[in-house]
Amino acid sequence: MTERTIKAAVIQACAPLFDTGAALDRVAHFARRASRDGASIAVFPEAFVGGYPKGNHFGAPVGSRSDEGRDLYRRYFDAAIAVPGAETTRLGAIAKEHRLDLVIGVIERAAKYEGGGTLYCTALCFSAGGELLGKRRKLMPTAAERLIWGFGDGSTLDAFDAPSGRIGAVICWENYMPALRMSQYAQGVEIYCAPTVDDRENWTSLMRVIAMEGRCFVLSANQFMRRGDAPRDFAAVQGDAPETVLISGGSVIVSPLGEILAGPVFGEETLLLAELDLNDIARGKMDFDVAGHYARADIFELSINHTPHKPVI
Repeated sequence: MTERTIKAAVIQACAPLFDTGAALDRVAHFARRASRDGASIAVFPEAFVGGYPKGNHFGAPVGSRSDEGRDLYRRYFDAAIAVPGAETTRLGAIAKEHRLDLVIGVIERAAKYEGGGTLYCTALCFSAGGELLGKRRKLMPTAAERLIWGFGDGSTLDAFDAPSGRIGAVICWENYMPALRMSQYAQGVEIYCAPTVDDRENWTSLMRVIAMEGRCFVLSANQFMRRGDAPRDFAAVQGDAPETVLISGGSVIVSPLGEILAGPVFGEETLLLAELDLNDIARGKMDFDVAGHYARADIFELSINHTPHKPVI
């Protein structure tokens, strides 16, 4: 039997809101720690680069927009990154320097040929050789996220082959979408990455279900963020005290049979580590392969539109 054991790292932290340079420095810091601890893959939370402005409504109650909210969006826009671009070049260099497959949530600015004014919540995947393997744009922003983020399409649903294994990325509440999960299982995802900002205790239950459903390892990275990690003029509904927790974590690593290997941890910044025996995937699929012998393709069929959706052709 071929040995297929790797060590995985999940980072539970945040970067200063609207400060892209500081965010990249934080990525380098945690990548260095993960590599020092022997990890071959590191997963960062949703919106780590660019930030998750939790608790702010951008001055947009129903039927109205404020000048202050528009200016905040402009700051958010300025902190977003182009993919590819200078920031992805640096992220690739970080992955290569520390010999890490890297999955990380970013706020992506649309290309000029896409209109150039829309932001996307995106997960990027880099190989340990520094190559940008691809991106996953979040298909369904949740609730007020739809004000500040656009909708992804099926053109970014591909999984990625990396030295650590076959990697998929599903962002936050996309994980509640059964058809989207199935799109990843059917591609043979071994390491299912779930960058998120959902810090509720029941998030762990969903991650365990996904691990058992897909017979894959699940690596869920959440932010830990305090009010003090945002600028002084950032208006969060949770309160203005610097120590107020805006996102409390809950990162977790789960095996293909639903066993918790690390976490969940709440209320602090941390780096989770776990040994993953990728042979456990085949062991688990002996009695349940949701996209194989358990699929019943004679009854159920999922059709996915992978075509990029362009408003002007």
